[in-house]
Amino acid sequence: MNPSLDRNSFTNAVLASYLKLPDTPSRSRPPDRNLARQLFDQQVPLEVVQHALLLTTARRHMRPPDAPPLQPIRSLFYFLPVIQELLDTPLPSGYPNYLKRKLAPLGLDL
Repeated sequence: MNPSLDRNSFTNAVLASYLKLPDTPSRSRPPDRNLARQLFDQQVPLEVVQHALLLTTARRHMRPPDAPPLQPIRSLFYFLPVIQELLDTPLPSGYPNYLKRKLAPLGLDL
């Protein structure tokens, strides 16, 4: 869980991580805030949520150059399948740092 974070701090951390991503809105909506609270209530670790945001961003931006462009992300709900994926199978140790290094040349400092 997130022993050092209360519900409000967890929610704010999730939303801050979400909003700094490319292709996401500049402001969160009430459903996004509600989902972040639900994730806290379900005891989803903050690290899992952040890794899901990172992995999804990597998948979106490291696609083949000739692939059609994807639509902007409109909601935190977009990440739920990847959050569940990582709850079932966490990323290997060091993989999040690898993804960050891979995304850095694209100007994505996550």
